[in-house]
Amino acid sequence: MAADDKVVETVMVGNYVEMETEGKPKNIKTRLSNFFWHGGSVYDAWFSCASNQVAQVLLTLPYSFSQLGMLSGILFQLFYGLMGSWTAYLISVLYVEYRTRKEREKVDFRNHVIQWFEVLDGLLGKYWRNVGLAFNCTFLLFGSVIQLIACASNIYYINDNLDKRTWTYIFGACCATTVFIPSFHNYRIWSFLGLLMTTYTSWYLTVASLIHGQVEGVMHSGPTKLVLYFTGATNILYTFGGHAVTVEIMHAMWKPQKFKAIYLLATLYVLTLTLPSAVAVYWAFGDMLLNHSNAFALLPRTPFRDMAVALMLIHQFITFGFACTPLYFVWEKAIGMHDCKSLCKRAAARLPVVIPIWFLAIVFPFFGPINSTVGSLLVSFTVYIIPALAHIFTFRSAAARENAVEQPPKFLGRWVGIYSVNVFVVVWVFIVGFGFGGWASMINFIHQIDTFGLFTKCYQCPPPPLPLPPPQLNITTTTPMAAAPLASAPTALHHHHHLHRP
Repeated sequence: MAADDKVVETVMVGNYVEMETEGKPKNIKTRLSNFFWHGGSVYDAWFSCASNQVAQVLLTLPYSFSQLGMLSGILFQLFYGLMGSWTAYLISVLYVEYRTRKEREKVDFRNHVIQWFEVLDGLLGKYWRNVGLAFNCTFLLFGSVIQLIACASNIYYINDNLDKRTWTYIFGACCATTVFIPSFHNYRIWSFLGLLMTTYTSWYLTVASLIHGQVEGVMHSGPTKLVLYFTGATNILYTFGGHAVTVEIMHAMWKPQKFKAIYLLATLYVLTLTLPSAVAVYWAFGDMLLNHSNAFALLPRTPFRDMAVALMLIHQFITFGFACTPLYFVWEKAIGMHDCKSLCKRAAARLPVVIPIWFLAIVFPFFGPINSTVGSLLVSFTVYIIPALAHIFTFRSAAARENAVEQPPKFLGRWVGIYSVNVFVVVWVFIVGFGFGGWASMINFIHQIDTFGLFTKCYQCPPPPLPLPPPQLNITTTTPMAAAPLASAPTALHHHHHLHRP
């Protein structure tokens, strides 16, 4: 084991060319740049995981609670939180295994970001790579779409002069600026700020709901329908399935082998945000949430709410970058620009990735239901089923298990224990997440299309007040019977005035 540990310790991350500062004098500007811009520590990874894991979904969890009921909502959060941490651990094991094997072959990763599909390719072959790439890219594409939809949904609660579709156009242009952020190394300050923003928003939702108190005649009737129950459960599956970018975050670490427990620690912190806020908002508003997938919609407008909306907008911009950056890498590799040293050329090459995201956000602006659909059809495979199966197949031979860089811990029952948990994850997520969840979320999604239509201008916006029709007095077209009271009106008024004369 000592030799294995030594091998693991040699797994170090290379610097990206555009960030190398070796041989240059370290002035104040360089030190500041390193402090805010270059992050590869354990703490950076923790901030990246925690701030990326929960963003706009924080606002839809009360909606899920109204579909699931209080008890199921709490239990599903705890259960999927643990399951998400487990598969993130599997991904980290597979990454270190792949990285170590390649570096033994003297492969240099100095200017190359390792991605999940490359790990699958190196360990299991091209068919696994193609499946992993298809699911991962589609999930990250729709993950970016969801962030863009959330931006428009949130800003509407501060400024409703423009409809949500127009806000989507505006924020699509703003989010396109993420093409200038080279890699996850450079999210150091953003990850830190992002976590502060979600923490404020979570506790704002909790405190504001408790101060507001329960609405008159509040009802907590969930769960009432199987369709709604599994839709809500799948949104929670989506919440804790934010580790499609796990490999890229690991690659940005100086010592990736230290990642193993980070995702679990990040999840434990995230649960302190998601549980109190969802419970408090559902307690206060109950079944009203079934028709309001964004928790901001029900809370009264105050400076505190406006601040929460503004912070979530900034955070969604950061999360858009998190979801989109791996897509940028895939695109760069596809067109042969990944090794380019010019940041501006790479940024220009990345722009075509943003256009389909922009378009899809305008086609499907269903904030809330789209989370469950993506969760059941994409997250279930991308971050639960494929990593568990990949781990089983990578270490299926006795030789592979014996030479594994990362041996399973004793308290899990070594290989037998780890295999048992993996089989349970695959079966559970396939039947409950993909099967029932896919069925329920697709029915709900189609219902949204039937109700609001594609390209809807303002999803779940309150209807504008109808203008009062102007009084019409058209004597010429009035029937004689109707005209009689009109004709006598001046007489009646005159008589009324005459009686009250002093």
